[in-house]
Amino acid sequence: MNISYDYYRVFYYVAKCRNVTQASQLLMSNQPNVTRTIKNLEAALGCALFVRSHHGVTLTPEGEKLFAHAAVAVEHLESAERELALDKSLQSGTVSIGATEVALRCLLLPILKQFKQRYSGVQIRVLNYSTPQAVAALKDGLVDLAMVTTPVDVPGDCKSVVLKSIHEVAVCGKGFAHLCRREITLAEVNENPVICLGRQTKTYEMYCDWFRQHGLMLVPSIEASTADQILPLVRNDLGVGFVPHLFLQDESEQAGIYRLQLREKLPMRSICLLRQKSHPLSIAAKELEHTILSAE
Repeated sequence: MNISYDYYRVFYYVAKCRNVTQASQLLMSNQPNVTRTIKNLEAALGCALFVRSHHGVTLTPEGEKLFAHAAVAVEHLESAERELALDKSLQSGTVSIGATEVALRCLLLPILKQFKQRYSGVQIRVLNYSTPQAVAALKDGLVDLAMVTTPVDVPGDCKSVVLKSIHEVAVCGKGFAHLCRREITLAEVNENPVICLGRQTKTYEMYCDWFRQHGLMLVPSIEASTADQILPLVRNDLGVGFVPHLFLQDESEQAGIYRLQLREKLPMRSICLLRQKSHPLSIAAKELEHTILSAE
């Protein structure tokens, strides 16, 4: 049986109003069209759905059975239409993004502020990951977007866009300030305790490769779980660390921190935005992606 949804929708409003004229007004139609639709539905189903009277209409037993099902279907569909309309106007919706600490602090935070000021009804979930964890979460569908720092292994089914270049600086606390009096070599740095991110991160791999290129082996004294932990460890004279230069923009972060003048050029890194090519984004996620890509 192939009956149009419009027939059931008209039936629902007539049954709800118990009056054809009132139903016509809600449907923005006219009484003859509504009456014709009900007759066509009754003919298709082979039973009467209403008993007509001068006071309006009442449901037959068959009409009561149909209304119990039609009400659920129509109300759910209309609820979905309202939700989609809100999503389309970005008055609601949810978007999730997996971000590394460096990407969050050096780029994402002001973008999220701008986005929330414009679309306050959209819920944002920010998950703090290492680069490999963010990529894995993206592939598993746990996040809509991933903002990571290089080096990164981009899966074949993902699109990557470079957003911003950042350079690293070597820093120490007051206890190692004597290292700042002149230009020093990486070998001299390596004679002191070194603080870096943990072995599970791409940053650790990058620094291992960099040390190796200069004939050295990276043997960290302390491995931090997030980039945010490195400056407090350095400030407390636990060793020499490497952080993005943007971490030192805040005067409070610079307090008690000394930059080292390294002879060797530190590696350049980039912040990238990743998304799955085959995974369609929600309206909210598309708008956040556009906001990120448009940011200066």
